[in-house]
Amino acid sequence: MLTLDTATRRFSEKFAASAQLSKEGRDVIPGGYSRTSFNFGPHAVFVEGGEGSYIDTVDGHRLLDLNNNFTVNILGHGNAAISDALISAIPSGTSFGNPVEEEAALARIIIDRVASIDMVQFSCSASESVLSAIRVARAFTGRSLIAKFEGGYHGFTDPVSVSAHPHGGHEYGTDSDPLPVADSEGITAAVVDQVVILTQNDLVGTERILRERGADLACVIVELESGAGGHVVLHAEFVRMLRRVTAELGILLVVDETMTLRAAFHGMQTQYGIEADLTVMGKIIGGGLPLGAIGGRAEIMQVLADGRVPISGTHHGHRLALIAGIACMTALDEAAYDRLNAMAGRILEEVGEWTAARNSPFTIFGSGYSSLAYAYCVEPGMTVETQRDHWRNVDADKTQTFSLEMANRGFFPVARGEFSLSLTMTDEDITSFIEAVKGIVTDMES
Repeated sequence: MLTLDTATRRFSEKFAASAQLSKEGRDVIPGGYSRTSFNFGPHAVFVEGGEGSYIDTVDGHRLLDLNNNFTVNILGHGNAAISDALISAIPSGTSFGNPVEEEAALARIIIDRVASIDMVQFSCSASESVLSAIRVARAFTGRSLIAKFEGGYHGFTDPVSVSAHPHGGHEYGTDSDPLPVADSEGITAAVVDQVVILTQNDLVGTERILRERGADLACVIVELESGAGGHVVLHAEFVRMLRRVTAELGILLVVDETMTLRAAFHGMQTQYGIEADLTVMGKIIGGGLPLGAIGGRAEIMQVLADGRVPISGTHHGHRLALIAGIACMTALDEAAYDRLNAMAGRILEEVGEWTAARNSPFTIFGSGYSSLAYAYCVEPGMTVETQRDHWRNVDADKTQTFSLEMANRGFFPVARGEFSLSLTMTDEDITSFIEAVKGIVTDMES
């Protein structure tokens, strides 16, 4: 039987060069590298380059990239349109203290696609744009509190680094009355006290809390399908309630589409039939370069235009990121989304039918767009409806075993149990992934 010890030993042997670089990096970088999310079991896997759907590691292995820089690389690696656009731009300069015409060009692309957005402001990352959205919401409403969902990840900044990665315990409160808990030392109690925590898909409890705290709430920030904090699909009825109640109470609804903008040509909001007051974007809009944005109704964005909320950074609206973003978003036409989602649907269907037939507790889940999740549950038939289901229903050791063995067999997902697809993937790539899943599950359950 394939165990965690066996998978870890195989991983350490296969990626020994990466292990050595991780060790050496710790002398000059805390932890060995600047993103702790790089960790894949005992250490990160270092990469030399990528081509299309694949990455080449320093250990001499080529892996099907199911990480795609945590959903960024929707066009795969080395996309010609992005590369050509950047190479053409670089000789005329890379960084200016002046605006460039590409900023409005990318803004218009976004505005044309997302119905709720009248105006856009760019930053260097979605994390920065979350901060911007919170400040804008507070200025527009005159209120100070924000609400977010337990397990909702919106970057590492203080206001949203609260209950993003909970892992059980009485300090988190009850299911219907969750309590805010800082994810890190260095976040003050005063910051935590400004955050109201909600439970995903809890229709009654969420509405009750919003009505109890609504007079002080500037905004509710939500991922319509959560990612890094734990993958949860929100029910349509729940999302409609959230939109209705926030509108009634004058609370701005901030939809974080950092990941879900890859779900549909018009964003995931369209799939739920709602319009956000503010939308946070990142990842794919920069075409692989650092770029974030907020967009929203003109009356709300006016607090930025008239100077009530001054937000400006040295690299905001960086020319190269805008150019890469235009190339990427232009390539993502409706046919591209259809193909990505068809590949995701095939994985869900084929793996789902196979695991159900063998009554396996392994599951791949998601709404069917090109960012999916997997987990080994404690028992067959268990679901993940809230963040708390992750710590109650998921066998963490078996899920980690599966992740390590995926890397051992030539596939590179996100180790915590997520994966995303790129347009360069072929039907054969999807078939090989499905067969690898079946092989690993069989070896773990034999």
